Amino acid sequence: MDQLIYTSLSAMRALMQKQAITANNLANVNTTGFRGDMTNAQAVYLPSNGGISARAQAADSKDSSDMDAGANVATGRDLDIAMDGDALLGVQATDGTEAYTRRGDLQVADSGLLTTGDGLPVMGDSGPITLPPADSVRIDKTGVVWIVPQGGDPNQPQQMGHLKLVSAKGSQVEKGDDGLFHVANGGALPSDPNARITSGTLEGSNVSVTRTLTDMIDASRAWETQVKMLAGAKEMDTSTAQLMDMNGQ
Repeated sequence: MDQLIYTSLSAMRALMQKQAITANNLANVNTTGFRGDMTNAQAVYLPSNGGISARAQAADSKDSSDMDAGANVATGRDLDIAMDGDALLGVQATDGTEAYTRRGDLQVADSGLLTTGDGLPVMGDSGPITLPPADSVRIDKTGVVWIVPQGGDPNQPQQMGHLKLVSAKGSQVEKGDDGLFHVANGGALPSDPNARITSGTLEGSNVSVTRTLTDMIDASRAWETQVKMLAGAKEMDTSTAQLMDMNGQ
C-alpha cells in the first residue's frame, strides 16, 4: 500500500507544478511578447529488490518555452516594435545582468532612459540607452534609434543609439522566474547584425486560451484520479488490517 501511496503522491506533486505553469500562462495571455511555458512529464523508474524496474513515479518539470511567434498588432506608435523571426531585445534585468525579451512596448522615462513597458532599461551596443529631450523618437527596422531634438529640424534627425538585438536560434537561453530570457550558463549574447524589427507594431502573447484551458481541465481530472487512488489505498489498508485482526483472534 505504501508503494501505491507514494506513487500517487509523486503524480500529484507533478500535477500541482503543471497547474501552476498552466495558470501562469493563462494569466499572461494578454502580456505583450509573452512566451508560454511547456511542461514535460517523465516517468522515473524505481528498481525493486531484484534489480528490475517494476514501479515508476511521475516527475513533471518546466521543459522549455514555446518560441512560436504571437500575433502582431499594428499600433501606429513610433516606440512600439515587434522583433522579426527569432530576434530578442536586450534589456537590463533587476539584478543588473543582461537579459532578453520579446516585449516591445518601449517608452522614454522622465530621466531620458529608454525602457520596456514594465520599466526595464533597454540595452544598446554600449549599455542602456538614454535619450535627450526630443520632439520625436523613432526606431528603424535595423534597431537604430533616431531623434529630432527639441526645436530641431525634422528633416535632420540624429542617431542616438542602436538597440541590442540578438538571435535566440542556436543559443542556450532559458526563461527565468522573472519572465526574461537568460543565457543558460551566464554571460551575454553577441548582437545579431541581421536581426530586424517592425516599428509601429506589437507582438501579442503566443498563449492559446483554448489549449491552456483544456490543459487545466485535464490536469484537474488527473488530480481527481489520484485522489481516488489514495482513497482506494486507504480502503484496502483498512480491509487488510481488519482481516489480520480476525485471523489473530
